Amino acid sequence: MSSPAADDASATTPRSEPIKVTLSSASVYPRKVAYAFELAAELGYDGIEIMVWGDSATQDDNALAHLAQQHGVEIRSIHAPTLLVSQNVWGGRPAPKLAKAVDMAQSLGASTVVVHPPFAWQRSYARQFVDQVRQLTEESGLTVAVENMYPWRSKKREYGAYLPGWDPSEHSYDAVTLDLSHAATARQDSLEMAKTFGDRLKHVHLTDGSGSGKDEHLVPGRGTQPCQELLTHLARTGWEGDVVVEIGTRKARTATERRDDVAASLAFARTHLAHDVTTLVDRPPAQHRPSDAW
Repeated sequence: MSSPAADDASATTPRSEPIKVTLSSASVYPRKVAYAFELAAELGYDGIEIMVWGDSATQDDNALAHLAQQHGVEIRSIHAPTLLVSQNVWGGRPAPKLAKAVDMAQSLGASTVVVHPPFAWQRSYARQFVDQVRQLTEESGLTVAVENMYPWRSKKREYGAYLPGWDPSEHSYDAVTLDLSHAATARQDSLEMAKTFGDRLKHVHLTDGSGSGKDEHLVPGRGTQPCQELLTHLARTGWEGDVVVEIGTRKARTATERRDDVAASLAFARTHLAHDVTTLVDRPPAQHRPSDAW
């Protein structure tokens, strides 16, 4: 029987250009989105993903277009305000918020919109969610990629917090975002998930987790997910999406530590996405501090 590595090697498909590595603006929280643009430009990221949430500039097409032009950083994706912390951004009704995120992406020239599945208490939204995602995709020509989530756990039980469910492999979405921290929280293997999603995998949130049950968003390489193997798999199979660094730096003790984490994540991604990996970056040192979760 052939090994997974051999299977990957035999499936090698050349790309015309390297996979783009972009920075989620959530990676610099609690700093504002303007700093994310500044850091992405300084470190040489290929673009940025805008997390739409409480920072007013993330809700404003004109402000974002100005920042993109000022820093020379392309806005490549928009994350709709569907987190617990963004429940009141753009009003309380989730379906119109998703449609508005698609409109923003079109306005700013982004090609992908990331959305979480509905929460379990959003039953009306959940009933038409799959159809809305498909309709918005067809009407806009953009990729609307539904993100993998995880069950919520207490000491005694597990809760299904999302409808129609937290695992996109069980549902008929045409496009999926794979978040490695969420995979760790769900105690799944992100490499196997990528293979299961197949052509439906359109977008990746590169981060890590320890499987602790918390959504940790660690720097890739500081947890237990097969981050290196996943990136190598994407590069060898000619995958066409973006890899988005989405780490938590809320507990960074200094500005330098935050910058270093964002820089280390980019170095990790670029190294392991290379077609001919001859020199690997060192495994990023573990930080003895809690990481942000969202």
